[in-house]
Amino acid sequence: MTARKPNLESSIYLGRDGRWHGRVTMGVKSDGSPDRRHRTAKTEPEVRRKVRELEKLRDEKRAPAAGRKPTVAQWMETYLTTIASLRLRPRSLDDYWSKTRNDIIPGIGQHRLDKLAPEHLETLYAAMLAEGHAASHVLKVHRILSRALKIAHRRRMVGENVATLVDPPSAEETEANPFTKEQAESFLEAAAKRPNFMRWAIGVGVGLRPGETLGLRWSYVNLETGFFHPAWQLQRLTWRHGCTDPHACGARLHRFDPCPPSCATHAEYKRGCPKPCTKMCTRHASACPDRKGGGLVFTRPKTKKSQEPVPIPPPFIPYLLGHKSWQEEQRAAAGELWQDHDVVFARPDGRPIDPHDDWEEFKELLAEAGISDRRLYDGSRHTAGTLLHLLGVDMRTIMEILRHTQISQTRRYVKGADLLTKDAMRRMGDAFWPQSETRTETASRKEARDRRRRRVR
Repeated sequence: MTARKPNLESSIYLGRDGRWHGRVTMGVKSDGSPDRRHRTAKTEPEVRRKVRELEKLRDEKRAPAAGRKPTVAQWMETYLTTIASLRLRPRSLDDYWSKTRNDIIPGIGQHRLDKLAPEHLETLYAAMLAEGHAASHVLKVHRILSRALKIAHRRRMVGENVATLVDPPSAEETEANPFTKEQAESFLEAAAKRPNFMRWAIGVGVGLRPGETLGLRWSYVNLETGFFHPAWQLQRLTWRHGCTDPHACGARLHRFDPCPPSCATHAEYKRGCPKPCTKMCTRHASACPDRKGGGLVFTRPKTKKSQEPVPIPPPFIPYLLGHKSWQEEQRAAAGELWQDHDVVFARPDGRPIDPHDDWEEFKELLAEAGISDRRLYDGSRHTAGTLLHLLGVDMRTIMEILRHTQISQTRRYVKGADLLTKDAMRRMGDAFWPQSETRTETASRKEARDRRRRRVR
């Protein structure tokens, strides 16, 4: 009688088809049935090698889970819906979905997750760069993929995170371009003609993020103690379909053909013509009758540090009181049309200011002040940090005002060091070699040299 093989011992045999077969017991499946994996080869040594490799993965608890693996598209949808949505902020999740729909799924979505190779990712990145995407955009796509594959590897759906085997393109950090002191004065002079002047004064003078400024509410402004409490920020989020068939829902808006080379419809668009829809496009959620999760919403800042109170410069308090009185007049004029959101900076009907309208007003103010074009962050948060630095405030204090978690973050925000270093070296020169003493010393040396020459003669 043949002795029964111990548990987890593999079987190797020559099959009737003339090939060698190996059966490896990996454990049990989620339903309780045995998890037996099969390997086959032409020769016995080859099948034994395959069996040993599978046994090693099993013993090291690195073996992929049983069952057919999902495609990259299926896994990314699962990852974003059930895993990333629990950890990411709404705006970050929107960004993940956007890059997944527009870049990852069209590029590598049909590959099975366990068959994905580094070459597939490298081809995707090269194609994105060839299409004109910035290296920073490609790097973000790589990080999203790497995070999703890390979770898949942790759950033993794949044997390895192939994203770790790929070198993504390196992205140069965007150079900050803050206002100089003179430019800041010109900008605020132009802004003083606008009803929401204090919105721009807070951006330049306090350094609140644009979303924090637009999301600032009177109940979080303490004019008696002189503190802003940025507990909320205003953001515009992308709408999501609430229907059961997103593709059919957006049928009338699908556009599968690219724009002609001389397209006049999108000539004024900063990003140019939009990409054609994919065959199974699920975009156009803004037109969905059951749309959800989008529009203007108040969200919490990303970190706990961001919610710490910020001191209000004392000269700002009278202006804020005047702004509040003016807003009460606006409320009375609007009557029943007023929608009370308690925001410090509002539209004429009380609704929060749309971030896009805020951005457009910033661009108009740049033109009125005669300042070259730059990002909104440059003209507010970067400018506040830089001006504080030029005023002699130490870096640690600036970090607390801007509510950064690391001082390296603050150093990236603060510019203008060249002016400080020039001034420092000028003072160093004056300390050791004052200009008057230098001229006197030079003259005396010349006289001494002339006296020596006369003696020689």
